Amino acid sequence: MIAIYGKTLNEKNVPAAQELFDLLKQRGMKCVVEEKYARLLYEQLSVPLQTDTFANFCEVENCVDEVLSLGGDGTILDAVVMIKESEKPILGINFGRLGFLASLGKEQIVAAVDAIESGAYMIDKRSLIELQSNKPLFEDNIALNDMTIQRQNQSSMITVNAYLNGELLNTYWADGLIIATPTGSTGYSLSCGGPIIYPTSDNFVITPVAPHNLNVRPMVVSDNVVLSFEVTGRGDSFLCTLDSRAKAIDSSFQLAVKKASFSAHIIRLTDQSFLTALKTKLNWGSDQRN
Repeated sequence: MIAIYGKTLNEKNVPAAQELFDLLKQRGMKCVVEEKYARLLYEQLSVPLQTDTFANFCEVENCVDEVLSLGGDGTILDAVVMIKESEKPILGINFGRLGFLASLGKEQIVAAVDAIESGAYMIDKRSLIELQSNKPLFEDNIALNDMTIQRQNQSSMITVNAYLNGELLNTYWADGLIIATPTGSTGYSLSCGGPIIYPTSDNFVITPVAPHNLNVRPMVVSDNVVLSFEVTGRGDSFLCTLDSRAKAIDSSFQLAVKKASFSAHIIRLTDQSFLTALKTKLNWGSDQRN
């Protein structure tokens, strides 16, 4: 059985969604749709869907084989949090914009269904960040891309004391600090000058956001360490994020991140690779001399 998850459905994507469900019905492939997304589908698809729904993934995880994420990379990030430790493989069909994780375009829906039906796909295991805090913060404390600490609603920078296995690593005077996984290295961290890390590397990258110390640069560390943080600043409130989720914190919060005990399983077709995505999505190596 296939679980289908999405967050929004723009009018321009309705034909692709219709094609997907028509194809699943034609092939006799059973599916179950996340409850909120199902309501959007019922409103916009021209053919009513006769399918089961779920409100909580734990209700159906024992009978689900794969998860189809319909949206952009943000939808995949939320799907990873939804399935948690079950490690069900996720295939992203890009209904969004760039689609680095959701690498299949709408024109590849038939190829996606063929791959799932035949099992002819590869699985990339992506490491996750787990956040710990001395106070309740997020309901789900994992992230596929990154954890960040940022200034909030003030013009002055913040000060972040970062520790590696309890030893002071650095004091960052900056607008913020990013702790990214290899998967997240091509996201916010990259836009702040961080390196691209190959997905199977066992690393975190620590990337400051607009650091005031000119000699401070992004740093790659092993992901078998614990990184902990204390944050202060002129303002009373700061921002802590896990992927697309954000919570306000103050200086009384003590935060720590480590590698989660489970991973995200991302499906890719056999003719795809991380290097292909770099070339097609980020124009890696693009040069008129080539």
